[in-house]
Amino acid sequence: MMAFSTPAPPGVIDALVTAGRRFRIEWMRVPMDETGKRRYPAGMKWMFVLFALLAGAGMPLQAGINLRLRHALGEPVVAALVSFAVGTVCLLAYVVAARVELPPAGVAAGVPWWAWTGGALGAFFVFATIVLAGQLGAATTMAWLLAGQFLAALILDHFGLVSFALREVTWPRVAGVALIIAGAVLVNKY
Repeated sequence: MMAFSTPAPPGVIDALVTAGRRFRIEWMRVPMDETGKRRYPAGMKWMFVLFALLAGAGMPLQAGINLRLRHALGEPVVAALVSFAVGTVCLLAYVVAARVELPPAGVAAGVPWWAWTGGALGAFFVFATIVLAGQLGAATTMAWLLAGQFLAALILDHFGLVSFALREVTWPRVAGVALIIAGAVLVNKY
């Protein structure tokens, strides 16, 4: 088993903060339309695809790291708590280092109640991956999580729920999700 006992090489943290600032600056330069949405040039879309791939690749890595925390700390919920605490510190450090402007306190009053539940869903997700990764392994856990995500995403799109634009369910989209579920079944079986 590989151990990560050494600190990050000098300059890595600075490079990450600089990259984050640059991405944020480029994002802020994109003009907004009359609805308040940013309209990105077609050439910029690859950055978001790459970002999604990197975030997705991080999920099984996070599950394994959190599983190691669980083995060390004994309880999945304690490992999830530590994971969220570290994540909170990282986000806070980024906000300070990148000088992110926080909205006025009054903005919170206009936020719908359900918009505050994202953290609870995130906590459930991290807790579930800690429990499942130890029982199912990385590939099977991620396959079933992905299948669940696609099923939920199809429903959210179809009904335009929780801030998503309405995108009708079509047979090709259903077939795509069915293939993902079939893939999860195969990963689970073999």
